[in-house]
Amino acid sequence: MVASDKLFAGSIPDLYDRFLVPLIFEPYARDLAARLAKVNPRDVLETAAGTGVVTRAIAGRLPKSAHITATDLNQLMLDQAKARQPGGRRIDWKQADALALPFKEKAFDAVVCQFGAMFFPDRVRGYKEARRVLRPGGHFFFNVWDRISENDFADTVTEALASVFPENPPRFLARPPHGYHDEKQIHDELTASGFKDIAIEAVDARSEAPSPTDPAIAYCQGTPLRNEIVARDPSRLEEATTRAAEALARRFGPGVVDGRIRALVISAVPQLRRHPE
Repeated sequence: MVASDKLFAGSIPDLYDRFLVPLIFEPYARDLAARLAKVNPRDVLETAAGTGVVTRAIAGRLPKSAHITATDLNQLMLDQAKARQPGGRRIDWKQADALALPFKEKAFDAVVCQFGAMFFPDRVRGYKEARRVLRPGGHFFFNVWDRISENDFADTVTEALASVFPENPPRFLARPPHGYHDEKQIHDELTASGFKDIAIEAVDARSEAPSPTDPAIAYCQGTPLRNEIVARDPSRLEEATTRAAEALARRFGPGVVDGRIRALVISAVPQLRRHPE
């Protein structure tokens, strides 16, 4: 992972929320919220909350007595989330690093993280932090994207940009977002972090947009892929976006576009702690 992979700054949070959230994140947010509702938690911690798509889904599924603490490493993303859904007494928004959570042990009934674990520079450490703040019998729910070849729009955009910058193709989408899909690795890292009863399920969904331009903007300008494009040549951002849109139109048509997306959804519970770490 390079430094720009974690940089959600400038106009990225707004474009991310307007284009990428409805394109790929909403179905999986509903999925996580439904899983969470089944265990009926009182206190929920969300890490890597981004612009709040999961927070909103959780708030809509859990009883009003449930309390949600939504955190993210990037304050600009949280600002976008708060603007969409002020917390009030039910939701606390807090800038926090998932690898060094500012909460006491056994403070939450559930920890949830949507498409954030692949960005952790040390996933075992991040998972240990999730386990540390979970109460006995608590639940950890998270998801990660499957390989890029199983996610049509991301794959098409990545290939299109390789033709724009053939000597140094931008590979952000293939690197963190779609680079953590080995089920054995995920299982082993959770086990090493003190989790048990680990379940990993591939969940398919569809991604639809009114035109090829929407996913092109979503990926090229609403994710850190933008940072990679600009680093190569700031004057070619619009050209890169247009080329991505053209590639999407060739593959999916010039009107409404529809593609497959696939994620791995993981659940686990903490093992009993026999020895202090």
